[in-house]
Amino acid sequence: MKTKIFIGVLLGLIAVASILAIFGNNIIYGEHVNRNGQDKIFYIGNSDNFDNVVSALDSQKLIDSRSNFELVSRLMSYQKNVKPGRYKIQANSSYRSLISDLRSGKQDPVKLTINNVRTLDELASKLAQNIVVDSIEMLRFLESDTITNSYNITNDEKMTLFIPNTYQVYWNTSPKLLVDRLVNEHGKFWNEERSVKAKKLDLTTSEVYTLASIVDKESIQQDEKPRIAGVYLNRIEKGIPLQADPTVIFAVGNFTLRRVLNKHLEIDHPYNTYKNSGLPPGPIGMATISGIESVLDREEHDFLYFCAKPESNGEHAFAKTLSGHNRNAAIYRSWLNQRGIR
Repeated sequence: MKTKIFIGVLLGLIAVASILAIFGNNIIYGEHVNRNGQDKIFYIGNSDNFDNVVSALDSQKLIDSRSNFELVSRLMSYQKNVKPGRYKIQANSSYRSLISDLRSGKQDPVKLTINNVRTLDELASKLAQNIVVDSIEMLRFLESDTITNSYNITNDEKMTLFIPNTYQVYWNTSPKLLVDRLVNEHGKFWNEERSVKAKKLDLTTSEVYTLASIVDKESIQQDEKPRIAGVYLNRIEKGIPLQADPTVIFAVGNFTLRRVLNKHLEIDHPYNTYKNSGLPPGPIGMATISGIESVLDREEHDFLYFCAKPESNGEHAFAKTLSGHNRNAAIYRSWLNQRGIR
């Protein structure tokens, strides 16, 4: 009789244990996270703690049960391992899967595209678009001496550190880590082949970038860029001022200026290449990769001048002599005057 009672109790305990195991297994491994059928992005700020995270998950209806999530979190020691970041929460996933990602800091990176900027202010705004840092904090870092001291460059050369492209970065990255990452990409871009080409031109990589930024502003025609680069390199070789209108526009600071006049050419500014020989102290904007390649693979010729053609799609007329250039320029000025472009 006692044996039967013992066996009965034992079987009952086994049944209860089995039920608890099934229940516990369901809590841990069941589909209790983000059951709306679509992946969701979830942010954890730098100052958020465990309670903040749970409250946010609960309020956004990303978990079925706050208490069950907290239970699994305790089992997985997540309360003291909260890591800020941007996370992708998979649809119909488990508490274990979600907590594992959050605890390990397995972030979903953001795509950061940088291009077509003229100033550090504009660059800061671009960089801050998809990360937690705001543009003011980003600009403060870009303007600091940390960059000049770390990379042995001048303030005017800072833009040369950034190669336009789309990069994957973490949402909560700091300004320094972000710049370090982009400078690392800059180093990869300036491989041995490109560096050798720059040396053959007797230019530093920063100088190539600076000239490329000018070439980019001179023409929208990609096939013209190597020829324009050749013109400027010819002028540098002969000691002739570049006389590049885009550098004057940069010096004036009015990027909507449609026509450079004599009064603009008289501005006393280091970026006025009508008054100063050689390249300006730094780029007049972020150079494009095609602009950089155009300088490195410049067209070899005897042209020393060029100006825009009337009625063209951004094309230019090139000349080897000043008299030939003056004729081209007179035609273009007359065309501008006829259209009231002052």
